[in-house]
Amino acid sequence: MAKIPERKKTAKKMPVPASPAPKTSPGITAAAGRLAQAATSSPARKPAAPAKPLPITPDAPKSAPPLAKRDASPNTPAAKASSVPAPAPAKPPTAAPIVKAAAPAKPAPAASTISTAPLAPQPAKEPPVHVGPASGPVKPAGKRKGRAPKIDLASQAPKSGPVKRAAAPDHPIFASMTDRPRRICFIASECTPLAQTGGLGDVVAGLSKALKKRGHEVRIVMPLYSTIDRAKYGIKFLRSCCTHFGRGEEIWVGIYECLLDQEVPIWFVDYERYFGRPWIYDGGDEDAFRFGVLSKAAMQVCKDTGFNPHVMHLHDWMSAPVAVFLKTWDRVLSPLSRTGSVLTIHNIGYQGKFHRSVLDFYGLSPAEYLTPDKFEDYGAVNLLKAGIQYADYITTVSPTYAREIRDAVGGMGLGLYLNDRLDRVTGILNGVDTELWNPATDKFLPARYSVEDMSGKAACKRALQERLGLEVNPKIPIFAMVSRFAPQKGFDLIRGALPQAMRDMVIQVVALGSGDPVTEDFFRWLQSAYPGRAHASIGFSPELAHMIEAGADFFLMPSYYEPCGLNQMYSSLYGTLPIVRATGGLDDTVENYNESTGDGTGFKFWDATDRALFYTIGWAVATWFDRPHHYAAMQRKGMGKDFSWTFSARQYEDVYERAIAVHA
Repeated sequence: MAKIPERKKTAKKMPVPASPAPKTSPGITAAAGRLAQAATSSPARKPAAPAKPLPITPDAPKSAPPLAKRDASPNTPAAKASSVPAPAPAKPPTAAPIVKAAAPAKPAPAASTISTAPLAPQPAKEPPVHVGPASGPVKPAGKRKGRAPKIDLASQAPKSGPVKRAAAPDHPIFASMTDRPRRICFIASECTPLAQTGGLGDVVAGLSKALKKRGHEVRIVMPLYSTIDRAKYGIKFLRSCCTHFGRGEEIWVGIYECLLDQEVPIWFVDYERYFGRPWIYDGGDEDAFRFGVLSKAAMQVCKDTGFNPHVMHLHDWMSAPVAVFLKTWDRVLSPLSRTGSVLTIHNIGYQGKFHRSVLDFYGLSPAEYLTPDKFEDYGAVNLLKAGIQYADYITTVSPTYAREIRDAVGGMGLGLYLNDRLDRVTGILNGVDTELWNPATDKFLPARYSVEDMSGKAACKRALQERLGLEVNPKIPIFAMVSRFAPQKGFDLIRGALPQAMRDMVIQVVALGSGDPVTEDFFRWLQSAYPGRAHASIGFSPELAHMIEAGADFFLMPSYYEPCGLNQMYSSLYGTLPIVRATGGLDDTVENYNESTGDGTGFKFWDATDRALFYTIGWAVATWFDRPHHYAAMQRKGMGKDFSWTFSARQYEDVYERAIAVHA
């Protein structure tokens, strides 16, 4: 039989029609629907000629809050990165051959079905649309001599797409410590629910409990802040402890203890001068002394009680000095001489930069240790940099973030030093405490539900609308945010995208959080401008956070950078589709919607602009109204994901074994 030649496929250029007049079903404007795909595509897949954006109504309300340019304060990572030049790297003794990796290709969504719809109800007054900062994401300061080399990371993590959280039973991770329980000491400034400002506390609590369940002997050491309720958590005095510092100084501290969720023992360091205050961080040079006491006390209590850990797991700059002390003060003739150290970087934007005088307090000679290959950072001390140099192994909280922090921008001045220790750096995705975040058992919800029975989610949505004074209508999608109002989180993009989205689309908006005053004022304005369609809760409530995750339909996370992120995983487990910028852990945990097949768990965009966010919101709204079967399929797939700590704990076991082997 003769072979029929295959027809060649040619791309047919279609003219872009003018925006049609509004018709019947609710949704987004035709122009927004047409441009949703273009805005969410990767830079490499952009069309040659971008479509013309929607016209913006020029008249702005007098009552709208002023939308000032994003201005990083001196204490923010952006300010530190832009005001402090990066140090010149020390020349390494040897250099391994480096392979240049190809840039990962970003998937582009299929062509969007255009929804012709009437405009949403208009308020009397409208805010000006704020355009995102021209500078884009946070950049590190100053140029170094030499650039961070491109490296082959194929063995570390996939080039693109979400991280797979399943492995065959014979995978080496599963067998690394099955019959070898270890003694592990966590040293951290936060632990949920005792003291928390962000995701660090969730990681310390969740990972320690997962390791305990796998048979390890785990301890947590943290400060006893004055805000911790001793009676509520059953905190009891254990012993006194003498810690030694430079210049012959001794500091006596009290050690208290309790059980975290009746599982993991916690040792609290009580030193009224440094920890008897109603906050966790001061933001000044005294923090170097405060957390130096925590680091020394954690090591001393292990020696005094006979709990000599195989591994000390350190979290961010606050406990990074432990890695230095293990290889200086306790290098020889100490019960901790063979203890390994693992440093987890939760956010490289916070590095712990302080005055050089802290080295004298630590008992470390500035002449020997204030050098570019140890502590020195343009005449100051950088605790995270020292931790990177001295820790046996370094981890970050997602594979993509582990790649991002090795370049000039993502590393914020430390990329070269991480590249110098490439064989000791790995990314492990954070997990979720599924005992706390589970819609089938969540005590905060008015109705519980699961992937097998979703009726409870509709009841949660109705309860949320009633509680927040929104129009009770199951057909209107709710877009939600629960976050710190920080520049990193992309709230200037939200301020630029939401006003036009509220004008052009039939949606409701809910926000919970606090921080940047400009962002707080914006959400207050949004609520007053769109009564019954928008609500802002300034502050934080765990109960309301759970209610929002369960009652919302979409969750917004347009972060400039996100080491891991937890809310996008909470949202997936609760059947709320995340809308994220493809960075860090957001890129690892969200599968982009494929309009041709209906596959995916959420919506991604790459450009850090308010226009890209606006069109992605439009893409999500079009899917809600025009392809509800795809929306339901993505809900089911997201709720079926395994985001528990079990898999992550097995990966950490493998890292612990490598750190222990260094001292074998």
